[in-house]
Amino acid sequence: MAKETKLIDILWLLLIGLTLFSAYMAERSSSGFFSIAIMAAVLAIKGRIIVDHFMELKHAHKLLRALMRVYFYVIPTLIIVAYLFPEEIAKWTTL
Repeated sequence: MAKETKLIDILWLLLIGLTLFSAYMAERSSSGFFSIAIMAAVLAIKGRIIVDHFMELKHAHKLLRALMRVYFYVIPTLIIVAYLFPEEIAKWTTL
């Protein structure tokens, strides 16, 4: 039990560090592709940690776990696509 508690503590600190890094990047860096890609990767990493360890889905049914994991890979991908093709997405989403 102590080993699992230590892992959760380390992961929690990692999540805090990634969140602070994201806040720093949002305030200090330009909104170029490199910054957007890093932010999307941080989002995917944080999502995977939360799904596997804090939602305790690491040992859940494979389909449920896969759906949750895919969500945290699809959203960052959509963020990058929206950055790369803003005009096209605006055309698709307007009435």
